[in-house]
Amino acid sequence: MDSHPRKLLTIIAESALEHRLTQMLDKLGAGGYTISDARGRGSRGVRNADWASSGNIRIEVVCGDELADSIEDYLFKHYYNDYAIIAFIIDVAVLRPEKF
Repeated sequence: MDSHPRKLLTIIAESALEHRLTQMLDKLGAGGYTISDARGRGSRGVRNADWASSGNIRIEVVCGDELADSIEDYLFKHYYNDYAIIAFIIDVAVLRPEKF
């Protein structure tokens, strides 16, 4: 079976940003995404999700190069300075390219 190259963009952010981030993903043309709860510690302290406002979410988007770059640029311009948020991009291969 043939595989096709795509990018896996992972965003870890304050859970309070979920609605704003999903709106941004829709606006930029993401075909879909997966959201899960996340916990951890980083430069802005412990994010343990004991309270809804102190939790993190993990958003994963499988997409092409251009969309991954557009999302990363948007996050950099609008969120990085003021929020606990990181993003990273990994090369992946998919078996159903029409889904992404």
